[in-house]
This record gives sequence, C-alpha cells and structure tokens, in this order.
Amino acid sequence: MQRLLNAEWITLHGLVAMLAVAIFAIGARARGERRHPSAAMAWVISLALMPYVAIPIYLLVGNRKVVRGRALPRPDAVRKPSAPADSPSARFQQLAGAMGLPAAAPYVELAVHADGAVALLALRDVIRSAEHSLDVCTFLLGRDALGAEVASLLADSARRGVRVRLLIDGVGRYLGGRPDLSGLKAAGVEVAVFVSPFRSALPGRTNLRNHRKLVIADGQRTWTGGRNLGGEYFTGQSPAGGAATDQPWVDLTVDFAGALARQTQARFDADWAFATDSGAPEDAASLPAEASAPVGPRAQLIASGPDQADDTLYALLISSFFTARSRITAVTPYFVPDAQLMLALTLAARRGVGVDLVLPARSNHRLADLARHPALRDLAAAGARVWLVDDMVHAKAVLIDDDLALVGSANLDERSLFLNYELMVAFFDRTDVGRIGDWVGTLRQRGTAYAAQPPGLSRQFIEGIVRWLAFQL
Repeated sequence: MQRLLNAEWITLHGLVAMLAVAIFAIGARARGERRHPSAAMAWVISLALMPYVAIPIYLLVGNRKVVRGRALPRPDAVRKPSAPADSPSARFQQLAGAMGLPAAAPYVELAVHADGAVALLALRDVIRSAEHSLDVCTFLLGRDALGAEVASLLADSARRGVRVRLLIDGVGRYLGGRPDLSGLKAAGVEVAVFVSPFRSALPGRTNLRNHRKLVIADGQRTWTGGRNLGGEYFTGQSPAGGAATDQPWVDLTVDFAGALARQTQARFDADWAFATDSGAPEDAASLPAEASAPVGPRAQLIASGPDQADDTLYALLISSFFTARSRITAVTPYFVPDAQLMLALTLAARRGVGVDLVLPARSNHRLADLARHPALRDLAAAGARVWLVDDMVHAKAVLIDDDLALVGSANLDERSLFLNYELMVAFFDRTDVGRIGDWVGTLRQRGTAYAAQPPGLSRQFIEGIVRWLAFQL
C-alpha cells in the first residue's frame, strides 16, 4: 500500500511539474516574451523541481512584458538629420523609428545641472512655473527634508488651482521610507501608486518597477534624469528639519522646453493611465512629426520597459556600440551587462574605439558591486578604461562619438535594460552633446583607474552565483 501511495505521489508530482513548465512555456509564447537565457533556465528548473512554490511566485512576478502586439515602424522618425546618413545619430534615429518610438523633436533652453544644488533650483523653478498642470513621476519620494519640501511645493501648486498628479512606484515608495501622502491628497494632489506590491498579484507584474523620473509643467517644460526626490540626490542625507549629514550623490538631470517636453507629457499620461486603469491616452509614439517645427536642435525620447514590444534601449545601445567610431563613454552606478552588451563593448575596444566606463568605487548595492567584476576584468583585458570615483555616482549617461548623448534613468544592468520602466533622452546636437560630455569628463577626472586582479577560486564562485542571480534580482 505504501509503495502504491508513493507511486501515486510521484506521478502526481510529475504531472504538477509538467503543468508548471507548460504554464511557463505557454505564457511566454502567448505574450511573445524573449527572456534572458539565465532567467528562462532559472524559471524552468524552479518550476520543475519546486512547482508548488514556484507557480505562485511565477504568477506573482513572472510577466516581463505588458504590451500586446508590436509597434509599427515610423518612417518619419528620421527627418532630414543634420548629421551624415551613416553617422551614429542618424543610425540611432532610424533604428528607434523602426521600433515604433516617437520621432526626434525640437527643444529649447536645455539646462544641464552641474550638481545637486543646481538641480534643486531647477526643480523648484519648474514646479513653481506651472499654471495649469503639474505632473511628477518618481521612483521614490524621500521621507526627509527634501521630500517634505517637494511635497510642500506640490501641495502649494494644487492649492493655487494647478492640477497636480504624483505617480510613485509601489516598491520605491517603501524604499523612500514610506512618506505620508495624506497631506498631499488633502491639498488636492492626485496620487497614484504604480503597481503596488500588495495589490497586483494576479496580473503577474509585481516585479516590474517604474524607474522613470519626470517633472512636467503645463506640458511645456520638463525636468528629467537620474535623480529621485530624496535628500541624498540633492543635498545629502537629511533628517526632516535637520542639516545635511553626508555628501550628496553624484547624479545628472536636465531640463528643457519645446516639442520634446510635449512628448514627455504624452509619456507620463500613458503611465498614469496604466497605473490608474483609466484607459489608454494618446501615446508619445503616436504623435505626428511637426512639419512646421522651428529649426534647431532635436532630441529623441527613448522609453524602455515592459510597455514596449522591443527591448528598445538595449537594442539601441548594442547597435551604437557596434558602430561607434571614436569613443564610447558611459557613466552608471551599477554595471551588470549581459553577454551581448559585453561583446559589443569589448569588440569596440579591440578595434580601437576609446571605451571609458565611470563607476562609483563602492555603490549603495553590494551585490551589484560583487557582480560587476567579471565584466570589468574582461573590459580591462580588451583595452577599455574603467574609472572608479570615491563618491556614490548615481548618474546615467552614455556618449557615442561626438553626436550622440543619452541621459536619463536607466542603469547598465539587466534589471534596467529588461525589467524596469525606464526613460532616456537622446541628444544629437554636437554643442549639447559636448556640454554633457564636459560634465562626464569632469567626473572622470575624479576617478582612479581600475586595476584588474585575478580572482581566487572562492571569489570566482561567489561572483558567479551573484552574477547568475543578477537578472532575477
């Protein structure tokens, strides 16, 4: 009898395991998801060996894309580029258009914020300038003096008749100390949480985070980049009502006006509609190119994440790295690239392109620091230069040759490139690319050259385990 029960149990377990793997395969096929090999293997093994635990987790966090279908190419995405047709910027715009991203749009009054103090002045100015609408998207709002100041500015705007909407990520809200939002709501601010970790189990989207940062006044002026709305990004860690106690993180934000700002408004509206389940507004990709747009510099909004059919930023980076001629300079707090991105970077270095990577000597995520060393050793062996800055660098920027600069919220790690909702702005004007390059160059001068050391066996094992888990983390 016992043997019969055991056989029945083994058969039942096998059927459950097969069902679990089938759920994964059918779900991925139905949604058209392309997963990183390590992630796919991890899910299959977990579902086969531990189906009773893995199935609920997969249903909770397993979805990587929420868009249906594939965006149609935009033939107007490249409109009389000022650079030669074979330049990095022209190729970049062509590929972005083929993936359905909005065409490059004109902008005016670009300001590149040299440090946290300048960024804070610009943030205050954009918020106070709003007369009709003010929209804010942030990963986290700090429960500190800076967060309290921003909340006060938003509440003041709402009281003077401006429609104010605050979109905050569901997990980021807790990472920021879970600030009290009741005062904002009482002042008339509309607050939405993007995918709450405790109320979005059935759609399977809990692991998808909105990492975009946007402040938009009247749909006419935009403040964006890498900074969250917490003290460490502007003034240093600051308890409510107290003085700053630490050096602020090194970060990069910009603000601008013009048609490009109107595209960011459409991007925010789409995220707001998703978070509030209020229907589908006009997306930035559907906006027609402006035939009568004034002559001047143009930039392109690069949205990346589960709401895009393609892994847009990832594809654009790989293409740009393979076709770069003279330089690739990247600033990122976390460097955990996949094999394809690493191949593009190392081959660029070996064919004589100057590849420079600027990182914090020690970031705020220890696992990311452990996971990055195999890639750093490979880059150094290929002839690339890695610069380690003593301060915590949270900026995200990539420069290709002299006519392409990307600034925004995306890190060069697999979570940013494959899981998060991210937003970058691609600038093509050589003068503005030069301004961003000057900022990056000043930061690079503060770094010390990375010296690769051969790892011991235990170090290799630890790095391998952390690196294998990096995509899931």
